[in-house]
Amino acid sequence: MAANPERRYTLEEYFELERTSNERFEFWNGEVFSMGGASESHDRIVINLIVHLSMKLDSARCRVFSADMRIKVPSAPPYRYADFSALCGKAQFEEIGGVAALTNPQLLIEVLSPSTEAYDRGDKFTHYKSIPALHEYLLVAQHRTHVTQFTKQDDGSWKYDELNDLTSTVKVASLNCELPLDEIYRGVNFDAEPAA
Repeated sequence: MAANPERRYTLEEYFELERTSNERFEFWNGEVFSMGGASESHDRIVINLIVHLSMKLDSARCRVFSADMRIKVPSAPPYRYADFSALCGKAQFEEIGGVAALTNPQLLIEVLSPSTEAYDRGDKFTHYKSIPALHEYLLVAQHRTHVTQFTKQDDGSWKYDELNDLTSTVKVASLNCELPLDEIYRGVNFDAEPAA
């Protein structure tokens, strides 16, 4: 995630950029951040998540979304991009600045990289918690086998768990399915390239 420090944008200018560009950007207090560009490992993990979770879910009832889906985050308007989102039930959208944003993801996943890990673990997760429908948040490392899972409890607190063995399985309660780590990391070569 790289900032464009040359100028500050109005929200209207940002929406125009989003509507007319093939790139994805996030807006934060007048700054615009490019969400494009990923390493081979990052891309492979996201593809694995889309393929394997899509196969496990009832496609008539559940939906998965790629990194291009805008997510309405009430405490961090106008919206954010996650690497992966999913829900069971009817997807709900709100038009924000002339584009549609998903309002009810139940699961959000971020694939970590050195430039985004602190943000994904900290401020971004804090803001994601303002999404009423959100019940699970996964952080997937791309440089080693490691998944951090946050699951919302009935009292509103978040349970924390870590999995770091290819024989482990993430129990995705929000979608009522399981996701083995060997499926997440299938085809990923940790020594092939530096993480972006």
